[in-house]
Amino acid sequence: MKGKTKLGSIVILLLAIASLCNAQSPEKLLNEYRNNLNALRKLHPNVREMPDIKFFQFGMGDRKKIIYKNGSLIDAKTKQVLHQWKVSEETIVPSAYSVYLKTTGGNVQITEDKKGVYLTENGKRKILASSKLNLPAFKGHPFATVLRVLLHEILINIDNGLPLPNFMVYKRPWYRDATLMAMVLKETANLRLIKDWILNIRDPFDRNNHGISEADNPGQVLFLISLVSDAKHPAVSIILDSITQFKKQNFIEGKTDYALHPVFQTKWIKYGFKSLALPDAYKIPQVYDSYSSLFWWDYKNYHTNGKQFDKNSSKYYPYLVWAEDHFFGEHKGIMTNRDYPLTWESHASDADYKQMDILGSNLVKSKM
Repeated sequence: MKGKTKLGSIVILLLAIASLCNAQSPEKLLNEYRNNLNALRKLHPNVREMPDIKFFQFGMGDRKKIIYKNGSLIDAKTKQVLHQWKVSEETIVPSAYSVYLKTTGGNVQITEDKKGVYLTENGKRKILASSKLNLPAFKGHPFATVLRVLLHEILINIDNGLPLPNFMVYKRPWYRDATLMAMVLKETANLRLIKDWILNIRDPFDRNNHGISEADNPGQVLFLISLVSDAKHPAVSIILDSITQFKKQNFIEGKTDYALHPVFQTKWIKYGFKSLALPDAYKIPQVYDSYSSLFWWDYKNYHTNGKQFDKNSSKYYPYLVWAEDHFFGEHKGIMTNRDYPLTWESHASDADYKQMDILGSNLVKSKM
């Protein structure tokens, strides 16, 4: 037995050495990511220059939220400095979920993987947060490293089981955003992160736009419920009753973002019904609706062309134009000229931009 144990130890050691030999340098990993980004920018040449703020967020999913910036690790909630170094060189590799530092005291690495967040300083590793996540490498996809960063930007904004558009400036989920986040969580086997939140939903409306009951919300909640439960979920009967206030002949119509969007709203209710295998008598109206193209993953044949989103929509709310790109097969979606983050929103009506001061006062002033 002792001989086998010794042999086993040797095998483990050799595997560890092989792993170190195969490990890519931070610079090589960063170049690979930047090459991937630049290839994507060639397909989507509409690029916006963004503030040059070098930072990275750690704490995907249900982990503690930590920000690296200017040689400091900061608790994103309390703004307490957890660790600080005098840095002579830093390399942030978003696609590797890692920050590499050369400091006066030696080498430092902060990294996040499927098991947790780790701080390694001069060979000594410390766990900063731990829980299991599924973090696919997206091998074989032409933009694999970009997808890893986009997945990070979704997982980082799940806070205490709540899917938020941005965990720093929003405290409540928006059903519209949550449904799209949930689609990604399902595809990447991370749905457990928001399962309890979905199971506890009772209100058909998130009421985030100044308390308005928005007509697209009921369909979104039905879809969310379908991911973790069935038509017997207690919210379903409440939702079905709530829809009557929006019924117009055989479609629904009400406010979404302070305007009438009957095509978008009816698509959502039909999708919710389909997701839960509920009987559906609704028909999508053949009228122009500027939000119709935002529903790009189904019912694409039910659309009346008209004016598309303008340049300000792309500048402030780029996700609107990216959705249109998916719908029409176009390449208008705007990209950032920076490595990270890849997504943004600005001038949103309900965001508390004061909370962005942890990253930079210019983000507060520009409402980004």
